[in-house]
Amino acid sequence: MTTAAVSDEEFRLFQQLVHEEAGIFLSPMKRAFLGARLSRRVKQLGLTSLTEYYSHVLAGGAEERRHLVDSVCTCETRFFREPSQFEFLEREIIPSWLADEKRPKSVRVWSAACSTGEEPFSLAMALHAGLGAAGWSIRIVASDLSSRVLERASKAEWPVSQAEQIPEQYLRRYMLKGKGARDGTMKAGPEIRALVEFKSNNLNEPAYAIPGRFDLIFCRNVLIYFDERGKRAVAGRLVQHLAPRGWLFFGSAESGGGWRSDLVSVRPSICQLAGMEARSIP
Repeated sequence: MTTAAVSDEEFRLFQQLVHEEAGIFLSPMKRAFLGARLSRRVKQLGLTSLTEYYSHVLAGGAEERRHLVDSVCTCETRFFREPSQFEFLEREIIPSWLADEKRPKSVRVWSAACSTGEEPFSLAMALHAGLGAAGWSIRIVASDLSSRVLERASKAEWPVSQAEQIPEQYLRRYMLKGKGARDGTMKAGPEIRALVEFKSNNLNEPAYAIPGRFDLIFCRNVLIYFDERGKRAVAGRLVQHLAPRGWLFFGSAESGGGWRSDLVSVRPSICQLAGMEARSIP
């Protein structure tokens, strides 16, 4: 089948189903995108149309719904994406933590749409370099909706061509170059691999199975796929997982300051939770 086979009714059905499952809103401009992504699965299953595949998804339960979501998820990412945000972390946030004598020497961070792992390991490098020598405990939770990208992220291995995205001082300190059968790849070193744990999480769910509160949450370049109501709902749920005075980073095309009255916009797409009140997390 080709993308031209996506009828109005087929697009409407999948648009609604994807929104229900993942919160992702597929605008009419995504019709060709949807057809191209789903036609691979249709062919793999030996089906002849998207209508057939829609019935298959409904009958297939959670497993086939995961295939559907994996098919439509856009997983673009890179190391130290939006460098100005990492500069703010390194020059403003980390020094403020170090200067706070009353603060415990520990930090919890959540990469809430981690894709293939470049973001959480960028955070691991920056935090270990800034806090590790001072004896801080650093824990990073990396989550994503897509089981496919989580599997890749957990391997902590990437093409060596991505090395140019990493600042030289971090590249030399934290990345291992593959040899022999692994030539052409690089792998995160044990120092930073030990800081990151991976969990499956759907930002569209009414509650997240991510325990505790976080000093820093990165949820970048994912809410652009949600409608306005969905953006506000996700922002509200993320706030419930922020520690007092915690930081919430969105993508540069997103601005979270207007979604919640208790989020103070400090920089474009960088917010801090106002007030000092503690929040109870189920």
